[in-house]
Amino acid sequence: MKRRKITPKLKESALIVLQARYLVRDEENQIVETPEALFERVAFSVAEGEKNFRKSSSKWEYYGERFYELMAALDFLPNSPTLMNAGRPLGQLSACFVLPVYDSLDSIFETLKYAALIHKSGGGTGFNFSRLRPKGDIVFSTSGVASGPVSFMQVYDSATEAIKQGGKRRGANMGILNVDHPDIEEFITIKSTTGVLTNFNISVGIKDNFIEALKKGEPYALINPRTGKVVTEVSSQKLFDLLVEKAWETGDPGVIFLDTINRFNPTPNLGHIEATNPCGEQPLLPFESCNLGSINLANFVKDGDLDWDRLKETIELAVRFLDDVIEVNRFPLPQIAKITTLNRKIGLGVMGFADMLIKLRIAYSEERALEIAEKVMSFINQESLRASAVLAEERGAFPAFPGSLWDQWGYPPLRNATTTTIAPTGTLSLIAGVSSSIEPLFGIYYERKTLGGIIIKEVHPLFEEILSEEGYSEREIEALQAEIMEKGLISKINLKEPLKKLFLTAFEISPDIHLSIQRIFQKYTHNAVSKTINLPEDTTPEEIKRIYLTAYEWGLKGVTVYRYGSKPEQVIYIKKGEGGKMVCPKCGEDLEVHGTCLFCGSCGYDKCQ
Repeated sequence: MKRRKITPKLKESALIVLQARYLVRDEENQIVETPEALFERVAFSVAEGEKNFRKSSSKWEYYGERFYELMAALDFLPNSPTLMNAGRPLGQLSACFVLPVYDSLDSIFETLKYAALIHKSGGGTGFNFSRLRPKGDIVFSTSGVASGPVSFMQVYDSATEAIKQGGKRRGANMGILNVDHPDIEEFITIKSTTGVLTNFNISVGIKDNFIEALKKGEPYALINPRTGKVVTEVSSQKLFDLLVEKAWETGDPGVIFLDTINRFNPTPNLGHIEATNPCGEQPLLPFESCNLGSINLANFVKDGDLDWDRLKETIELAVRFLDDVIEVNRFPLPQIAKITTLNRKIGLGVMGFADMLIKLRIAYSEERALEIAEKVMSFINQESLRASAVLAEERGAFPAFPGSLWDQWGYPPLRNATTTTIAPTGTLSLIAGVSSSIEPLFGIYYERKTLGGIIIKEVHPLFEEILSEEGYSEREIEALQAEIMEKGLISKINLKEPLKKLFLTAFEISPDIHLSIQRIFQKYTHNAVSKTINLPEDTTPEEIKRIYLTAYEWGLKGVTVYRYGSKPEQVIYIKKGEGGKMVCPKCGEDLEVHGTCLFCGSCGYDKCQ
């Protein structure tokens, strides 16, 4: 393959992540691929999808070049399984899956087998366990009693631990139990025990009738899913208080607003949406999958505004790329292939939103941030639909288009049932070297744990860049960085106010701002928005209660809160030393003593020479 014109400009942290998870290794576990070759592999493998259509079959190499440029410039990156598996024997390119769990032992373990195959390929799975009969209910075939959904979640968790998604990604599951299930209290409290369900995010499936009962102070009926009969009635307020208390205590569970999600289900004739992928951004039908990708907004700032023309071109190309992924994807199960190709859902999102704001000199907490969020996401929504309509003219509409909401609303035929999703972009944003998704900066300085025990320690590059532009000397900047590493929060350091406001971090921004940003992005997103409402340690349960109710009233599809320090182990920290020592994965030595290890070279210690 000839060398492309664009060479990726990658930070050291991006190289660490790529070498740990993405670059191809030989049988002796030695890296045999460069980042440039990775993007070539992915670009031309995905472009093979163009060969399936008469109008573009002769242009597949042209689109391969364009896809390469898109990724090498770090303007857009697809979800991790696409980067890992495109052009490789496995060939499974989707990140998000939902699998149904029915009330029989055969179904429970058949679904577990399916999940194992998906995890092995790098995908994440979501389940709703609400069909399972409650703990203590009768099992006629054995004259015994049921152990309940939580017990089977623990079985799934153990299996995920054993697989760990091929060793390249943390095992990822979403476990949902509907609020009217008789075992809901056990589910809500399960993560109070340390070390339980470590491979699960959990969320309570909230229904409209629960919120209505809560507002009226009425009792709420818990229903046995096997019989459809009321088992008992509980205080809606006490149940909600328990949910809030545990979210305050451990960060789990989150909430998923199922009725809101189904009001926007684009193809209700194909079924009811009951679950999402592990981070909540992708509601899916049973057996449905979706592939995602994110545009790096930080790359589109030009002369104090966004380069809207270049952004439009990127959206068009990204939609084409994601649709081609469906063409070349090797689905792990025929049931998944069937429903996925009926809807052809894709999810185009963003990363680098906070960096974009900083480059525009707009504080995340300002009203102007909401205005630019609305302008950007409405543009992405509009242009992605336009691009999908163009593809439908070339390739045909998604097969379930007749009778879909788009059809009912009078839209022209679309190639994809959905085009937009806001994913968390945790690893992708590390590769691109920008802030994650639509989140504010987690910290000016952070220590982030990656798979394999590597700890990445960085000061945000825009902090030094902006301060230098404002006339701060190198010595002053170094002193401020040292102060941030010690204190963690920008509000605690001696910096003039406009700059301090510009660099406020996730824990220094009010919950209302977090929610308002999520609300704006959800307004223009077909699927859902993965957004964490990060909260300082001194946040009260009452504040979390208000966040959940506000999220429901504002039409959000789900919400997750995280109070800093509420878990014994975090992925990311904001003070020096909190994350632990950064060690070489080869020899285990402290890299701050022996220098940097990028897996393929030396950490400066003689054991690695």
